[in-house]
Amino acid sequence: MNRTLICLAMSLCCGMQLLGVGGTSAAAQDSGTAQRPNIVFLFSDDHAVNAISAYGGPLKDVAPTPNIDRIARQGAVFVNSFCANSICGPSRATILTGKHSHANGFMRNGNKFDPNQWTFAKQLQRTGYSTAVIGKWHLSSNPVGFDHWEVLPGQGNYYNPVFLQMDGSKKKFDGYVTDLTTDKALRWLDSRDKSKPFMLMCQHKAPHRTFSPALRHLGAFDDVTIPEPDTLFDQYANRSRTLAANEMEIDRHFDWAYDAKVRQDERGDVKLPAPDRYGTPEYNRMTPSQREKWDAYYGPHNKQFLADYAAGKVKGKDLVRWKYRRYMRNYLSTVKAVDENVGRVLDYLEANDLSDNTVVIYSSDQGFFLGEHGWYDKRWMFEESFRMPFVIRWPGHVKPGTRAKQLIQNIDYAPTFLEMAGLTSPANLHGKSIVPIFSESGDWRKSLYYAYYELGEHAVPQHFGVRTERHKLIYFPTTNEWNLFDLKTDPNEMRSVHTEPGYELKFKELSAELARLRNQFKAPPYPRPKSVP
Repeated sequence: MNRTLICLAMSLCCGMQLLGVGGTSAAAQDSGTAQRPNIVFLFSDDHAVNAISAYGGPLKDVAPTPNIDRIARQGAVFVNSFCANSICGPSRATILTGKHSHANGFMRNGNKFDPNQWTFAKQLQRTGYSTAVIGKWHLSSNPVGFDHWEVLPGQGNYYNPVFLQMDGSKKKFDGYVTDLTTDKALRWLDSRDKSKPFMLMCQHKAPHRTFSPALRHLGAFDDVTIPEPDTLFDQYANRSRTLAANEMEIDRHFDWAYDAKVRQDERGDVKLPAPDRYGTPEYNRMTPSQREKWDAYYGPHNKQFLADYAAGKVKGKDLVRWKYRRYMRNYLSTVKAVDENVGRVLDYLEANDLSDNTVVIYSSDQGFFLGEHGWYDKRWMFEESFRMPFVIRWPGHVKPGTRAKQLIQNIDYAPTFLEMAGLTSPANLHGKSIVPIFSESGDWRKSLYYAYYELGEHAVPQHFGVRTERHKLIYFPTTNEWNLFDLKTDPNEMRSVHTEPGYELKFKELSAELARLRNQFKAPPYPRPKSVP
């Protein structure tokens, strides 16, 4: 019998009541709670499952992630893990509250998280856990429910970043943000109250745009061939007309200085096509010695590219391919630093005899497009953006090498953490604990609800949908369009079959399921349709 079940059984035998929303149980206050598991939540930003080798995607041999794979090898990979709203702040709010965006009030970036509402961190803190969050926060209000926090303002920076302190001050630190975030997390683990179980959220900025690598990783992927996705040159036919209006294409929207790292002062008389909007904020933060290393790498490569471009050798699809390779080399280099730092945390747990009673989870706030459909961002309910990593190690509870196929979502994290700690969840949560999956007990959901509320960022419209094991239905209310995908016959989601013969019943079934889920979660009305040329 696992430790959580033992804890529950002992509580029942002694006539004690486990914690509800506001109370505290004797079990939670007893010194014996040292056996409740510690929780280490390792979290990144915009990490696509196709860039994690444990998922077995197209980059597994090109850009392995040995330390994330280490968690997977010793635990489980959830191959059907999804977000509820594919954008940074809303995903984080969903994780903290166990509720969809409309219910927790953080529907789009730029909202302010209400710190007075219930979060799993508050409940763990109330019941005897030491709690900390370090790194990217991105919720506009200060963290609440944490004994210690040190977070990046807004998106934060890659080089020599500023961290917000609990006393309201800001401090700048020399170095690379992924390394610094881990340094601070390990320092807290050393200084925490060791009489208590702990919950640490170590949250990285990387690999978020602008995809700026640690200087030690410049050129790390120059000597490998990075495969192109089959849909790199997607023409957006046979689906919602909103797709073609997007503003997140590597071809038309990738900035030369900000994204491709070709600064204006390097170009001389060479005129590159638009866009070039954001400049070089990360380069501007560097020390002279850091810039020297940066220039020593990018300078010769950029000089050669500019000469080839001026000579007409790089144009059309070859220009898109050049930008794709530059993008992927930088993106994968930022992932490399994340993976190294995951390894540092795992090594710390082992060196301090904490591994056996510590749950370790690696996840990200959503997926990301790595050139699929020609894109480099997220937002859409297409698989690459909708799907998010979830890899977990929990010795004695999760069988090593497991590949779980159940449909899970980030609304499930909060109730999962509580059950691991032997606590009950508030009845109004939208998610459910995944702990029963580990023992293959009980029924599991057959569908997931998705809602995207941003107001036109990257020209991605609000849209809503439902996904089952095989099918996905998306509704675009502003254009009153439906898209239905059969993920078995069309895994790249290139053709909607919502009007095709043979799918009439499936469309009816899924539209009814979408309505049911919206009613269950008390979702707000759809936005009103508008005319789109």
